[in-house]
Amino acid sequence: MASANIRRKNLQMSDAFILSLVISFSGGLQDAYTYMVRGHVFANAQTGNVVLMSTGLMSGDAESAFKYLLPILFFAIGVFTAENIGYRFRNGRRLHWRQGILLLEILIMFIAGLMPAGMNTAANVLISMACAMQVQSFRKVHGNSYASTMCIGNLRSGTAALSAFIRDRDRQELKRVKYYFGVIAIFALGAGTGSLLSGIFHERTIWLSCLILFAGVLLMAVRPEDNEIYINRNDNEMKSINERK
Repeated sequence: MASANIRRKNLQMSDAFILSLVISFSGGLQDAYTYMVRGHVFANAQTGNVVLMSTGLMSGDAESAFKYLLPILFFAIGVFTAENIGYRFRNGRRLHWRQGILLLEILIMFIAGLMPAGMNTAANVLISMACAMQVQSFRKVHGNSYASTMCIGNLRSGTAALSAFIRDRDRQELKRVKYYFGVIAIFALGAGTGSLLSGIFHERTIWLSCLILFAGVLLMAVRPEDNEIYINRNDNEMKSINERK
């Protein structure tokens, strides 16, 4: 049967390595921005915020504890929001829900960039919410789970893949090493760029992240999400659904 020689494959632009690099650069810049410009608060690294919040509580500094508690709460709200958007609009045709998430994130961070230094707390909670929406929506690179706004999980996965490659010489593991450490390197580059530009553009620095994420929106428009194709196993000829009709 012809159908036995055909399998369906979904090409996910959100899984593409190039998009993961765009998203990760933005994630590093966001963290450096809130830390350098907005009062030493982390936009993404909520573990650091939990430590600083607990330190404030234990030392009796309620104001400091509250300063770090709010980004944690809004990070959770961002995850909740993105999860519901993904569920409700998962079958959208004109605009994929992940593109919508990026556009919403851009809007939120643009508003945060308008806020003066006296509104650091409000800016931090907005950016933490936007970061959470990003990390919830973009979680895989070539089918491998990763985090676009933090490094600890990527470092663990990349090192485990390196160990497996050294032991088994499996080239798939080597590819995973490249994906994970590539993402970490780009995140670091984004953080360094954010730190450098923060001394020049101050509160407006976050707008660079908006431009970068808009590039991600355009990338997803070039190759739409969930593009269903067919692959003939006998001759590797790829045919679209429309061609088969």
